[in-house]
Amino acid sequence: MKVIAFTGPSGTGKSYRSIMVAKEQGADGIIDDGLLISHGKVIAGSSAKKEATRMASVKHALFIPNGYCNEMRRALKKSGIKKLMILGTSDAMAQKIAKRLEVGEVEYFVHIEDVATAAEIAMANRMRLEDGKHVIPVPTFEIQKEFSGYFLHPLRRFQKNLDIEEENAEADKSIVRPTFSYMGDFTISDNVLNSLAIHEAMKIDGFAKINNINVRKTDHGVHMDITVTLRYGCDIIKVCREAQRSIRAVIENLTSVNMRRIHFLVKALIL
Repeated sequence: MKVIAFTGPSGTGKSYRSIMVAKEQGADGIIDDGLLISHGKVIAGSSAKKEATRMASVKHALFIPNGYCNEMRRALKKSGIKKLMILGTSDAMAQKIAKRLEVGEVEYFVHIEDVATAAEIAMANRMRLEDGKHVIPVPTFEIQKEFSGYFLHPLRRFQKNLDIEEENAEADKSIVRPTFSYMGDFTISDNVLNSLAIHEAMKIDGFAKINNINVRKTDHGVHMDITVTLRYGCDIIKVCREAQRSIRAVIENLTSVNMRRIHFLVKALIL
């Protein structure tokens, strides 16, 4: 496996430009903040941006926990990746990651200054310092389960404010606000989820009443069980499936919570 590195200080736009640089350099795999990414998909690992503290995040990104490091080594051996690009805040950090993962020496380095102007780097820095936003170079659906309930949006929504227009699907990226961000954390109340579910369901022909909603939160998202009363004569399966799709879409779009399951129990039918 050939190994190269893409380095630059934190908040200078490395993750945002990593896919472009990987393509230019012929790399088919990327190591970024604890994730192994190939062709727009997360193959292995978990994001260091989920750690509770900045120090824990750094250790995670450097693969210091032995169990996690061994897991990534095994994933790399099975991946079939021929050329790996390691992202780091410095050349030394990239070399440490390569050594920990036992992938060989870094053959050469690409620096953020080689691919971005001073103005572009400054803009990336403002996003990091003022908004606490970090980019992960994969589409939102690839990391939504891991970052369920966190600030999470596809970067294409903000594309008008950025300088690069990329057309293919592999160029999709996501913005997250890490747990350790000084901007703080937030939680989504069950009442908010219930209200959104009721609002969406009652817009669909066939629903007469929402009797009860039970919400169970897990590390990977939300399970929602809804007891309902429907109108007599409606197509029960069709109506419930339409409600599932609508509730899932609205909650995931507005709250970034990953909806793992939405189950309906039809309690009664009324005229």
